[in-house]
Amino acid sequence: VQLQASGGGLVQAGGSLRLSCVVSGGTFSSYMMGWFRQAPGKEREFVTAMSRNGGITYYADSVKGRFTISRDNAKNTAYLQMNSLKPEDTAVYYCAAQRGSLYYTPALQPTTYDYWGQGTLVTVSS
Repeated sequence: VQLQASGGGLVQAGGSLRLSCVVSGGTFSSYMMGWFRQAPGKEREFVTAMSRNGGITYYADSVKGRFTISRDNAKNTAYLQMNSLKPEDTAVYYCAAQRGSLYYTPALQPTTYDYWGQGTLVTVSS
């Protein structure tokens, strides 16, 4: 299974970006999907996750109300719409996939996910 993340870039504070994550080599609809981020000098942190059919989502408090996760199972693609971006959102963003059902506590842990994309850099200028 391979994940390819894209869509990062440089944006001013208050702006928007949409990240994409294309999954290949597996049955996309069987995977729960997550997005994590890692800022320089910091640990990788949970951003959001979505269940296999998109019916359940979880968000970190820091992005709730600004970021939206979605998926298109027909296109084998997960998305992260990021609005009202802040300088503290600057990080490398990673998509991740794990076969099976979504449960809150495991979804927050990077070790839950078996498959990872290469990361895409988001830089928010003030």
